[in-house]
Amino acid sequence: MTTTETATTTEVGSYFISNYPPFSQWKSELVSHALEALDSDSGQTSKTPLGLYIHIPFCRKRCKFCYFRVYTNQNAQAIENYVQALMREIELISQRAAIGNRELKFVYFGGGTPSYLSSRQLRSLRDRMSEFISWDRAEEVTFECEPGTLNLEKLETLRDMGITRISLGVENFDDRILEENGRAHLSPEIMRAYDWIQQVGFPQVNIDLIAGMIGETDDNWHRCVEKAAEMQPDNITMYQMELPFNTVISKEMRETGVASPVADWPTKRRWVSEAMDRLLAAGYHVSSGNEMIKNPATDHFVYRDHLFRGSDLIATGVSSFGHFQGVHYQNLDGIEDYMETVNRGELPINRALRPTVKQMLIRELILLLKEGRVDLSCINKKYNIRVQEEFAAPFRNQQAAGYLTIEGDQLQLTRKGLLQVDSLLPEYFEPQHRAVRYT
Repeated sequence: MTTTETATTTEVGSYFISNYPPFSQWKSELVSHALEALDSDSGQTSKTPLGLYIHIPFCRKRCKFCYFRVYTNQNAQAIENYVQALMREIELISQRAAIGNRELKFVYFGGGTPSYLSSRQLRSLRDRMSEFISWDRAEEVTFECEPGTLNLEKLETLRDMGITRISLGVENFDDRILEENGRAHLSPEIMRAYDWIQQVGFPQVNIDLIAGMIGETDDNWHRCVEKAAEMQPDNITMYQMELPFNTVISKEMRETGVASPVADWPTKRRWVSEAMDRLLAAGYHVSSGNEMIKNPATDHFVYRDHLFRGSDLIATGVSSFGHFQGVHYQNLDGIEDYMETVNRGELPINRALRPTVKQMLIRELILLLKEGRVDLSCINKKYNIRVQEEFAAPFRNQQAAGYLTIEGDQLQLTRKGLLQVDSLLPEYFEPQHRAVRYT
């Protein structure tokens, strides 16, 4: 992890922080902690919101920058075998004492490419899931889509399934850049898919862009932002390209010694800052360091909001991550191992960690920092602590560097801080975690 402004080149490594303690610290010998949490009947009366993450690991192609567990060129039978295992896992989870009659507050279909599944497969998945768990009263159900996998019938199926938030992986509007980075779709598929999405109608629509894809230029980035503004989705998410260890690009860099083909960090931060300015002028509002929303009163990313604040999240599917009653855990990361384990009637948990109260405090603080605004009084009350004293050194350092301001109990990141928030967060880590590999 890079923690200073001196490292400007985008080198191999994980920069995007989404949990704490680092994933590398989760251990297979601690799986029993996750099982104990799932078997604790205190969950039946828990007021903690409950969410469900469903991992669909299939894609038409593997993007050169992708670091998720995905499988390409899978036939209908392979997908059916996986869905059967997924349903078996959900059945096993539903039988755990801690689940009880708790209702789902939010659901997230991630991947991979959930929209790789056909309309028939999606309807079958929904029908089978309803035997064990329901999202009928969930506040939000998000579904990730790749433009080239959509058609009108499939989107109507998603609407009928109760999907409330569509997230469309646009990334870029330039065909040359899409091809160079290994994306499966091209620009005509983006606009066709978006037209269908608008025709069917969903309460929330998000589109993703990536600043710094291979081949990106100032002119192209500005055209992409302009096009996104014209489309007027409810949410626009802008990631800065990074190169985790297990991407195609990272592998090529290690094996050939070639220099990083991705724009440096100052350039990517400038691009996102310019995009923020353009979108602010178009009526959008800053929701986090990488998210812009059209209407703060109605455009809420419920999954993110609850995940950042420590809500329970059931992880289902190969390699998925969850958090339940104070325990982090991850499923097996190989599809064959995953399916074999589930089909034996066992939960496929691969590693886990029960954070200390101090670690849970750090986790919540650093994730809320990514939103750019933190009411420190809420954290003080929740953890019975004085955050301003506990983290006096990083607060002082980052205020002096112009990354944030604190007035009373209100912490606000500056634009400078928002644009590189992930590089600031390790300063809040416990000393033993500041130099370890993150993933």
